[in-house]
Amino acid sequence: MVSNLAAAELLAWRREQLQAGGEASALDWLLDLEGGLSWQTLQQLWLHPERSVELAAPLSRLEQLWQQHLQSKTPLQYLVGRCPWRDLELAVQPGALIPRQETELLVDLAEALVELPERGTPLRWADLGTGSGCLALALARAWPESEGWAVDQSADALALAKRNLGGDPLGQAVQLRQGSWWEPLGDCLGSLNLVVSNPPYIPTDVWRALDPQVRDHEPELALHGGSDGLDAIRAIAHGAAAALAPGGWLLLEHHHDQSEAAVALLRQNGLSNAAAHFDLEGVKRFACAQRPS
Repeated sequence: MVSNLAAAELLAWRREQLQAGGEASALDWLLDLEGGLSWQTLQQLWLHPERSVELAAPLSRLEQLWQQHLQSKTPLQYLVGRCPWRDLELAVQPGALIPRQETELLVDLAEALVELPERGTPLRWADLGTGSGCLALALARAWPESEGWAVDQSADALALAKRNLGGDPLGQAVQLRQGSWWEPLGDCLGSLNLVVSNPPYIPTDVWRALDPQVRDHEPELALHGGSDGLDAIRAIAHGAAAALAPGGWLLLEHHHDQSEAAVALLRQNGLSNAAAHFDLEGVKRFACAQRPS
């Protein structure tokens, strides 16, 4: 339903909503994704309040979502049911982690590090703890001729990943496997040229102190990484040498203060060329390593 109104009316409505609480950036995100009003257009309205503006949803709908967000602390992404990520717009829902912007860099790292196999041999990759399927879909689009597997322990997450992957012709070729880390990939062990993972890595004490919007709504299974946050990273590192093909790469996301420990775990488990990489804020957020050729 398209809604037309004066820019001055919209700006007054925005001020009124923010007086009730919440962050301006979050409300502007809602106006963009659900209302179809880009941030750039919104800024122009401050200079030209006499203009009219067209919204993809009526103000009553936007206000309902905003008030629900303020009262229940439910993430707006879950309320809207969509989330932009990289060049994709993904379906999101409770039961799977909301894709974060920094995780996009795992795809960039993979494209920079991985060499294609010999001609006629498809690149084989896996995404461990796929959640919404964001990484799996991005990898399938990056290498259209590849063979990929998306793994998750959660049936809810796999159902969402299937929805996101199934909406793209390249994503439809990705195989979904349910289970813990390497367990569902027994028939692929030793042949994977690339494995990526954004595993749960938040230490227990940090997880307990998270903002309720995250702690109480996003799945603990995708966030809580044990007492030191490294439980999942240990499990992934332990099985990596047997799962990767010679020369294959493992790329992991981790907590902001786990770089040294994550790189050490990769080395201790027989991988070479272990290194740290930075996120968008200049923090060491990723660890990568390679099975010796």
